[in-house]
Amino acid sequence: MASSSTLSNQKSFKYEVFISFRGDDTRKTFVDHLYASLKQLGIHTFRDNEELEKGKQIDQLFKAIEESRFFIIVFSKNYASSSWCLKEVTKIMECQDGNQQIAYC
Repeated sequence: MASSSTLSNQKSFKYEVFISFRGDDTRKTFVDHLYASLKQLGIHTFRDNEELEKGKQIDQLFKAIEESRFFIIVFSKNYASSSWCLKEVTKIMECQDGNQQIAYC
């Protein structure tokens, strides 16, 4: 049984999973299937939607990253060509270093 001090140190997360991906490459294929499967299993998952305007909503994404327990990074052919994706993955790595958060690639 975990001690009360261990339990009090555990962070509460809004999302269980944050999916990072390059929309043009994988949104309508792999990511849609992954998201649907996680949702079907009852796993509260964040993924951006198609209506986010580039560069305007990065703060919202950073907040969702900070509030997520696990990250799934879907590297695709053009992932690294997106400055938005690179900012996302940098933020994910920063959060993973300091918190109880884990990234999967």
